[in-house]
Amino acid sequence: MIAPDDADAGNGSTPLARQPRGKGRRLRGAIAHKLGVAILSGEYAPGETLSSETVFAETLDVSRSAYREGIQGLIAKGLVESRPKTGTRVLPRDRWNLLDPDVLAWAFAGEPDPQLVRSLFELRLIIEPAAAGIAAAKRDRDDIKRMKDALAAMRRHSLATEPGRTADRQFHDAILRATRNDALVVMSASIGAAVAWTTQFKQRMRALPRNPIPDHVLVYDAIVAADVEGATAAMRRLVELALEDTQSVMAV
Repeated sequence: MIAPDDADAGNGSTPLARQPRGKGRRLRGAIAHKLGVAILSGEYAPGETLSSETVFAETLDVSRSAYREGIQGLIAKGLVESRPKTGTRVLPRDRWNLLDPDVLAWAFAGEPDPQLVRSLFELRLIIEPAAAGIAAAKRDRDDIKRMKDALAAMRRHSLATEPGRTADRQFHDAILRATRNDALVVMSASIGAAVAWTTQFKQRMRALPRNPIPDHVLVYDAIVAADVEGATAAMRRLVELALEDTQSVMAV
């Protein structure tokens, strides 16, 4: 079966290596993953037409119907369009749904585009400080408990582990949900994915340059105290420091 985390280039007329056959939703997801990684990594440039489904199906050792279903996943995320006679073409970058958690995962499967990394942090700087301030004004006991539990799990596991990074996502998710703002809550999956992938990326070459958990504690304390300005400032500082840490890794 196609390994979901396999982004290696292959040989022949496509950059995708032949893989064992598989079945069902997991296979369709693996096909989308493999093609998505190839597009996000630049192996296929915007405007380029992919090889025919017959060639890809043979290269990947999958049925043509499974390949078509995988392509449908890419179409839904704005990466490609498929038309009769002209085939499947990679769409311009401004059509890509870069906030889709799957697309972010594909982007970070290889070496992410520095422009994308900066864009994610700019988005976080726009959204998260304001969300923390709103959460400080609107949070209730359940919100505080969710944040507190997430912080405890982050301390217990550290952000060097998957459970710790999951807790980090849960912390940021709890803040967005505490705003009681439906539009912000909808952003939680995208923000969470951005937090998780940038945190993991920072540790690829070396250990985290510093422990970011105290930064989260300052945000939590301000929200608990219903300190709107303090929560806003603490979250802004948290994201700015995370960007500095990430840039130091990218400069290595």
